[in-house]
Amino acid sequence: MRDAALLRPARRGFAALAVLAVLALAGFAAVRSILPPPAVAASAPADEFSAERAFQSVRTIAALPHPAGSAANDRVRDYLVETLRGLGLSPQVQDTVSVQGGELSASAGGTGLARVRNVVAVIPGSASTGRIFLVAHYDSAQTGPGGNDDAAGTSTILETARALTKGAKPRNDVVLVLTDAEEACLCGAEAFVRQNELAREGGVVLNLEARGSSGPAIMFETSEGNAKLVGAYAHAPYPVGTSFAVEIYRRLPNDTDFTSFREAGFAGLNSAYIDGAAVYHAPTDLPSSMDRDSLQHHGANALAVTRELAGIDLDEVRHPGGDATYFPVPGLLVRYPGGLVWPLAVLAVLAVGALAVLARRRGRLTGKRLAIAGALTLAPIVVSVVLAQLFWTVLTLIRPEYGALPIDPYRPGFYRVAVVAIAAAVVFCWFALLRRRLGAAALAVAGLGWLAGLGVLLAALTPGGAYLATLPALAGALAALVALLVREWAATAAITVGAGVAVVILLPTVVMLFPALGMGMGAAGAFLTVLLLLALLPVIDLIHPSAEPVQGLPALRARRRGTLATLVAALVAIACTVAGLVVDRFDADHPALTQLMYALDADTGKAQWLSSEASTQEWTSRYVSGDPKPVAETLPSFGAAELRTGPAQAAVLPAPEVTEESEVPAANGDRVVSLLLKPQRAVRFTTLHVAAATQVVSATIGGQTVPVGKSAGGGWGFGFVFHAPPAEGVKVVLTIHGTGPVKVRAMDASDNITEMPGFQARPSGVGVLGSHSSEMVAVTKTYNF
Repeated sequence: MRDAALLRPARRGFAALAVLAVLALAGFAAVRSILPPPAVAASAPADEFSAERAFQSVRTIAALPHPAGSAANDRVRDYLVETLRGLGLSPQVQDTVSVQGGELSASAGGTGLARVRNVVAVIPGSASTGRIFLVAHYDSAQTGPGGNDDAAGTSTILETARALTKGAKPRNDVVLVLTDAEEACLCGAEAFVRQNELAREGGVVLNLEARGSSGPAIMFETSEGNAKLVGAYAHAPYPVGTSFAVEIYRRLPNDTDFTSFREAGFAGLNSAYIDGAAVYHAPTDLPSSMDRDSLQHHGANALAVTRELAGIDLDEVRHPGGDATYFPVPGLLVRYPGGLVWPLAVLAVLAVGALAVLARRRGRLTGKRLAIAGALTLAPIVVSVVLAQLFWTVLTLIRPEYGALPIDPYRPGFYRVAVVAIAAAVVFCWFALLRRRLGAAALAVAGLGWLAGLGVLLAALTPGGAYLATLPALAGALAALVALLVREWAATAAITVGAGVAVVILLPTVVMLFPALGMGMGAAGAFLTVLLLLALLPVIDLIHPSAEPVQGLPALRARRRGTLATLVAALVAIACTVAGLVVDRFDADHPALTQLMYALDADTGKAQWLSSEASTQEWTSRYVSGDPKPVAETLPSFGAAELRTGPAQAAVLPAPEVTEESEVPAANGDRVVSLLLKPQRAVRFTTLHVAAATQVVSATIGGQTVPVGKSAGGGWGFGFVFHAPPAEGVKVVLTIHGTGPVKVRAMDASDNITEMPGFQARPSGVGVLGSHSSEMVAVTKTYNF
């Protein structure tokens, strides 16, 4: 039998070891280049960013949960103002009411409002061509102190401002915007861009976020036409970001403060560190949970990019060109114009086609074998994705508590390696089974063909992600062409270079994709792993014995050696799964997460427990049971949500008060009804809904006009949520069509469920899910006017 490989090195074993060593070094360097730098000590020069200095602010900001409107949030705001004044700045507090859609708002008739108090300060430029806005939110979710989300971003801005005031004066104005009520409804950012004079002319915004406790600070979102902005970001000392992430995020429903700025026409970049997401919004989001290396990465990049933007003509940045393709490699951020996406994709297809022709002429493959190999290459892609999803399903059956975690387990490292190993085992097995029948060359060319084809598909659908397939396919095809034209070690070197390109491009993406999407979507990591291995098939072939008879090596023994890689990968998957289950146990510091609420209907005097858990946790089952059911009839603020319920002992709690202040006729048979909605206890938010039978033509809430088109369901029509309501109450002005009584249902919500009768403290190892409704105590009452 003729050897149908792309490579025929004389010393096959030595060549395999050498190539694997080079690729291992390349992979190590590629992964190392996206890891955070070490935290810098507080003794660092004054004009540098120090994570240790910034961490002192983290401790103060995240001492307690501090949602918008709380006394704890007032104390945080006072600290921010005092700190900025200590830097010689003149901070202002923007105190206003703002309208914006949010999580609870979307279910409450589509309208959310909040009283917000943003902290804003300006570092004036020497000859400003525009404004740079450094943005982070200083409020936290009610369930956690926000040590990372977003004390990290807020402290980064404070430390960056300190460094900027110690160095040379920037050319352009730098505006510090520390927003309120981001967790509630993004209302602080919306208030700034719509109502603050400093935002009137737009500018360039750098938003700083966190969705975890560790990992690299990734620049994951940009405004449209980002080429010049990415050029500025490339000046960061540790640039980590990919145009693929931007493409994906643009298609997700997720929002941050950056959303308000982007939709208002600002140019800008959005960055966050996202690993360790089990603490997201939870009580465990403490300062002690923060990896200070991640804070250093956040701050060092923010300071460098701010200085870069502060020294250039911002008119060039604010007038966008096209989007850039970009990704990190060791030592720099590779970037090229989006206009090259299609030419490179076509070039990759042509290169693979040329490789197929040359390989056929050299007798390495036949057209029939290549066609069969191309069809069968779909098998490892599909099987790896399916097994990765089954893997997570099995884990959640073993540990049902995993199903309640927001993104990832507390310690997902072993599980991530297991998914990669599963994908590797599938590819190795597929290759070993087909190699002797179809030839390694046919399989390798087919693998590159799939990559090139995927590159074309991505160029059409997500241009910023096309490089993931196009560049490995192009590099692999060119390297293989060279390998077919030269001898022995030169051919091995060429294949190594081609494989190295794939490793440097795809391996960091695999590493970043796991925390971005979580183990629940581990199939995405498996898919990218298969793409990487398809690009490495010529190298994988080297670890198999030659297809030609080898003196002294029986055929059966040779085939057994060919299965060794599959066996090793499978054993790694099993070992990592067991290690993950042993290491990732729930305890007081890493609790299983539960979600529970309490609601009192003041009309009937009855109370109930509620939970949004998809699968009821053992602790929660003490309070709720049965299948989820709609609750909009009695709790319209939850809209179409279905919750599990259970009977509860009624507490003595005052209901929100709604009083009619006036009613006057209007044109076209309409009438204007003015109401005052006033909570009678300390609450985080209050809501009001009008019966669906009443046609609301227009509405003004707290002085802000709001849309009225969406229905909340359950017999209720127009509604709103008002976060951080003022003590004097919320004025509601409704224009109503027709006559007849007006029926409204009011609700307010606090976060003191532990004080409710019948509540039993969670045992050690059981915690609170970081949901915006966790621990909520709601009181509802109906009024007729």
